[in-house]
Amino acid sequence: MPTSHATDAAKPAASGGVQSLERAFDLLERMADAGGEVGLSELSASSGLPLPTIHRLMRTLVACGYVRQQPNRRYALGPRLIRLGESASRLLGTWARPYLARLVEETGETANMALLDGDEVVYVAQVPSRHSMRMFTEVGRRVLPHSTGVGKALLAHTPAEEVAALLARTGMPAATEKTITTPEGFLAALEQVRSTGYAVDDNEQEIGVRCLAVPVPDSPTAAAISISGPAGRVTEAATDTIVPLLQEVARELSAALSSNGGTPGA
Repeated sequence: MPTSHATDAAKPAASGGVQSLERAFDLLERMADAGGEVGLSELSASSGLPLPTIHRLMRTLVACGYVRQQPNRRYALGPRLIRLGESASRLLGTWARPYLARLVEETGETANMALLDGDEVVYVAQVPSRHSMRMFTEVGRRVLPHSTGVGKALLAHTPAEEVAALLARTGMPAATEKTITTPEGFLAALEQVRSTGYAVDDNEQEIGVRCLAVPVPDSPTAAAISISGPAGRVTEAATDTIVPLLQEVARELSAALSSNGGTPGA
């Protein structure tokens, strides 16, 4: 007679998949949402699953290296996830390139994609402008969010207390005389992003450079795309044309990333 564990593992999920796999990935995402470390009772309360089921799933994840049990008996995301995350980030950048290329073709300016990694913004993809005078940000570069358009776009819908805590951890050093250097100023800028639907870096990261950014809606991980160029080209007048295009491309990229089949951009 099969054990209850075998029955659970083979039980189909509502989606037609394997229920235990769906539950395991759901627990990993709940751990990430909770900061990476949780107790079994917290997982049970948030997921609605019984403790024995959670304990069995966590024991399997620990054995595979995707979760580790801490000395305090709580569970933390394991180091084996790092390799998966790094590979996924590289693929995300690859998938984004056709969409960024469209932005470059239609605006003439350099296009970027960035993610929020911990307290920093990391650039994961770029397609450069064809102009001889152009902006260049190395893929993999990390910057603090308070002085960038993508940072504002990424944090626009984060609760104010979480933004304040992030700024307290990173500080707000001035990259230029235009950089926002107070939490109040940055929170006001985020309110402006929510109101207008886009973020602006107006000479705040580098003098002479203007950047426009929008979040990628419903992205599996917080993401933003942007265009950047000389302030003389990325003018207020140009903004009226560029922002709707950025928002359209962000929606298309979101749809591609959330697709369960096929290759984004294909």
